[in-house]
Amino acid sequence: MDSTTSGLGSEGPANLPPGFDASATTPVDRATAVAALSQADGLMEQSEPEQALALYARAAGTADRDVSAAGHYGMGNALYRMDREGEARQAWERATGLGETPVAYRAWRQVAAALVREGNLRGALDAYRQCEKRAPREDRAEIASRLGWLSKEVGNTGAATKYFARSRGDAAPPFMTYLIIAVTVVASISALSDTSGSLGGQLELDKLGIAHGELYRLFSVTLVHGSYIHLAFNMYAMWYAGQLVERMYGSWLLLAFYVICAAGGSILSYAFGSIVPSVGASGAIFGLFGVVLVATRFHRAILDQQSRMIASQVGLLIVLNLILGFSGVLNVDNYAHVGGLLAGLWLALVIAPAQVPTLASLWQTPRGGSGGARILAIRVLGVGALIAVLGVGVAIGTSRWQGDPVYRHFYGAAGTAVDRSEAVTAPELPSVSLTIR
Repeated sequence: MDSTTSGLGSEGPANLPPGFDASATTPVDRATAVAALSQADGLMEQSEPEQALALYARAAGTADRDVSAAGHYGMGNALYRMDREGEARQAWERATGLGETPVAYRAWRQVAAALVREGNLRGALDAYRQCEKRAPREDRAEIASRLGWLSKEVGNTGAATKYFARSRGDAAPPFMTYLIIAVTVVASISALSDTSGSLGGQLELDKLGIAHGELYRLFSVTLVHGSYIHLAFNMYAMWYAGQLVERMYGSWLLLAFYVICAAGGSILSYAFGSIVPSVGASGAIFGLFGVVLVATRFHRAILDQQSRMIASQVGLLIVLNLILGFSGVLNVDNYAHVGGLLAGLWLALVIAPAQVPTLASLWQTPRGGSGGARILAIRVLGVGALIAVLGVGVAIGTSRWQGDPVYRHFYGAAGTAVDRSEAVTAPELPSVSLTIR
C-alpha cells in the first residue's frame, strides 16, 4: 500500500484520541494528524476510501507542512478511488504546492499521470520534469522513459532521444572504461619500453612471487602485455565489453567487476596453471564478457539497437577465443580466461543491471522494505561466496608452489629471496618465458 505516513516519523499515537471527530474542521496537533493518516491508510487498504477521505482531510488541515502535504496526497488517492478524478488532481496539486515534503515526488507522479489521462501532454511533460528532479535512483530510468515518450508525442524528437538514452543509462560517456584503458596503455607501454624488463617483471603474474607473499600480482598483471599487438587487441576488447557493462551497471560497479574478474582469472591460473609467468588483462576482460552475456540473456537488459548488436556477438567471441586458446596455436593462459569468465558469469547472475531497465523490472514495482533487503542480502551472500572461493584458490596455489623445488631454489627453505638471475640453474624451469592472457 502507498502509505502517506512514510517519512513522517513514528511519534504519533497508535490510535486516535477519545472523542475524535473526523467531520470536525478545527485544526489538530501533529501527533493526532499522523494517527489520522495511519488510520486512513488502513481504511484504504480495506477499500473504504469514503471513510479514509475524512481522516485525510483532518490531517491536511494541520499546521505541519509535511503532515498537511501527506493529507492532501491521501485525499487525492481516496478521491481517485471514488472516480472523482478532477478533484483528485486538485488535491495532489495542493500537496505539490507545499514544497519539498516526503510525499512531493509521489504527488508529482500522480499529477503527471492525471494530466496524461486528461490528454494534457505538455502539462504532463512539465509534471514529469518535476518528478525527474526528485526521483529516487531506482525510478530514474522509468521517469526518463516517460519523458521520452511524452517528448516524442509533442513533436520534440531531440529531447525524446536524449530522454530515451538517459533511460537506458547511456547518456553519459563510459569514463571508467576510458580510464581503465588509459591506465593500462600507459603502464604497458612503459613496461614494453623498459629494456631491462624490471617493470614488467614486477607486475607480471609470477606464481613463485605470489607464493612468497606478493599478492598484488593477482591484479597488477592486467597492467602489462607481451607486445603492442597484444595490448591493442586487449584494449579493443575492453572498449567493446567495458562500455556495455558500464552502461548497464554504472562506472563503479564496472571497476569492481573488473578487479574481481582479474582476481578470478589470476587465482585459477595460480592454483592450477603452469609455473610460466603470464601477462595481460584478458582474464578481467573475459569476466566482463561473462557479465554482458548473463545481463542480456538472463536478466534481459533493455538496450539500444547498437548495444544489442554488440551484445549479441559476445557468446560467439567467448567460444572462439576459448577454442583458439585451447588449440595450442598461441601460448595462452587458458586458466586465466576461464577463471575470469566464471567470476563474471557469477557476478552478473547475483547482481542484476541497475542503470538500465530489464524485462523483469519493466513489470515490477520498485522493491522496498523486506523485499529490497532480501535482494541486497542475496547479492552480499553471492559476492561473499565468490570471494571465499577465491580465497580457497589462493590457499591451494600457495600450498602448491611453496612445495615446488623451483620455489625452494629461488627462496630457500626459509623463504628468503635469492638472486633471481640464477634462473638458468633452477631445476625444471620451462623454456617458455611468458604466456599471454
